[in-house]
Amino acid sequence: MFRRLTCLVVAIFLTGTAFIRAQNSQVMYYMNLPQNHLMNPALRPSNGFYLGLGITGIGLTLNNNFLSLSDVLIPGRSDSLITFLHPDYNVDEFFKKLGESNFLMPEVDVQLFGLGFNAGKNTYVFMDLTERVHGNFVLPGDLIKLGLGGNENFVGKTVSLDNLDLGLQYFREAGVGFSTMATDNLRLGFRARFLFGLAGASLQNNNLSLTVNDDFTHTLNANLVANISAPVQFFFDSENNPDSVEVNEEKLKSPDFFLSTSNFGMGIDAGALYNISHSLTLSAFITDIGYIRWKNDVTTMKAEGQFEFSGLNVKDVVNGTKTFDELTKDLLDSLKNSFVRVHDNQPFKTYLTPCFGLGASYNITKSLGLGLLSRTYFSSGEVKEAITFSANLNAGNVFSATAAYTATNYSYDNFGAGLAFRTGFLQFYILADKIPVMWNKIISGGTTIPLPASWNLLNLRFGVNMVLGNRIKKKTDRPMLKVE
Repeated sequence: MFRRLTCLVVAIFLTGTAFIRAQNSQVMYYMNLPQNHLMNPALRPSNGFYLGLGITGIGLTLNNNFLSLSDVLIPGRSDSLITFLHPDYNVDEFFKKLGESNFLMPEVDVQLFGLGFNAGKNTYVFMDLTERVHGNFVLPGDLIKLGLGGNENFVGKTVSLDNLDLGLQYFREAGVGFSTMATDNLRLGFRARFLFGLAGASLQNNNLSLTVNDDFTHTLNANLVANISAPVQFFFDSENNPDSVEVNEEKLKSPDFFLSTSNFGMGIDAGALYNISHSLTLSAFITDIGYIRWKNDVTTMKAEGQFEFSGLNVKDVVNGTKTFDELTKDLLDSLKNSFVRVHDNQPFKTYLTPCFGLGASYNITKSLGLGLLSRTYFSSGEVKEAITFSANLNAGNVFSATAAYTATNYSYDNFGAGLAFRTGFLQFYILADKIPVMWNKIISGGTTIPLPASWNLLNLRFGVNMVLGNRIKKKTDRPMLKVE
C-alpha cells in the first residue's frame, strides 16, 4: 500500500501542471442543446426553460496527439496479443509518431446541476454546477525514446526536458451567465465561473535536462518547484527528502473536504453571434480565462542542482534483467533523493487554459444547415488547433442531430456525431467525437477481437434535461444559430 501511495504522489510531483483545460465536444456547438452555452455563452437553445439534476451532463475525454489504441494493443504474429513492451513490437515505427511535445489529457466532467430560462423578451439566463477531474500530461519526445528505446543512442548527450508539464486537478465549478441582444443582429453572452479546488498539483519547471553518461547512468540537472494541495501528509527524513506519505482518510470522508471553498478561483467566458443575412450567422468566443489559488493543505518541495541516478530503461523489463517493480523502485528512490522540503509553503496558482473560437453557420433550409468551427487552445506554451465541419439538423426543439468531421491532433479521420430528442418534457442526448471508421482484428486465446485501427481521441458526453417551452414559433424562424 505504501509503495502504491508513494508512486502516486511522486508521479503527481513530476506531472504537476499549472494549466487546467476544459474540453467540450466539437459536435455540440451547433446542436439545439442547453449545454452549448458552455462553449459559447452567447448560444441559447430553443427551449424557454431547462433544468438538469445529477445526470444532466456526463463527459468523458481522452485526448492525445501521439498514442493510439493500436499502439497499446497490437496484433501478434501468432495466436497471441502483444503490447508495446513486447520484444516483437516495432518501437521505431512508434518513435516516428513522436513530436517534441506529446500530450495526453484525460478528463471527467459531471454536471450536477443546470438551469436556464428566459428573463424577458431578449435575455436568457443560465447557471451550472460541475465536478471536474482534469489531467494534463506533456512528455518530451526524447524522454519517451530514452525510456522505451534504451540508452545506447543517447550516451554522451544532454536531452532538454524543459517542456515536461504534466499534472492532475480535482475542482468544482459554479457558473452563472446570460446572453442578450445588443442590436437587432448582434447577440452577446457572458459567463462568470467560480472555481473551488479540492486537490491539485503544480510543477514549476524552470529548467530540466538529462545527460546519459558513458556508464549508462543519468545525470539530472533540475530547477523545479513542486506544489501539492491535497488531504495527504508527507514525512521527511533527516535530510528533508520525502520518505513516505499518508492519505488523511478521515478528512476524505468528511463533508468539509468536498464542500471546502478555501482553494478559490475565478474565470470568465465571453461570446457573440452576428447575423450577416437570414441564412448566414457568424460567431466568436473566448473561454477559460481564469485561475485557482491553492492554499489549503499545501506541501512544497524543490529540486535544484545536479542529481545522479541509475537510469530509466524499459528495455530492462523487456529483456528480463529487471522487473517493472524494480525499475519503478529505482526511479522513485532517485526522485525522492532529488526533492527536499520547502518549509514556507506558500499558496500557488493553477490557470485555466484559454480557448479562442470562430464559427460560421449557413442555413440551407429551415431545419438543415452547415457549420464550420475553429477552436484554438493555448496550453503549456503551445497552440493546439481543432477545425470542425458539420451538417446539422434541428427540427424545432423536438429533434437535433449533427454529423461532424474534425481535423485535430495531426490526424484527419476524426468523425463525430450527436443526437438529441425530446419526449414530453425530457430531452435525451448523446455526443461522440472520433468515432472509429477503420478497424483491425486481433486474436487472443482463440478469440477474435475488433480493434480500432487508429484511435487517439475519445470524447463522449451524454445526459438528460428537463425542458419546457419553445421560442421557435414562426415558420420563417430558423433555429440554426439564429440571433433572436
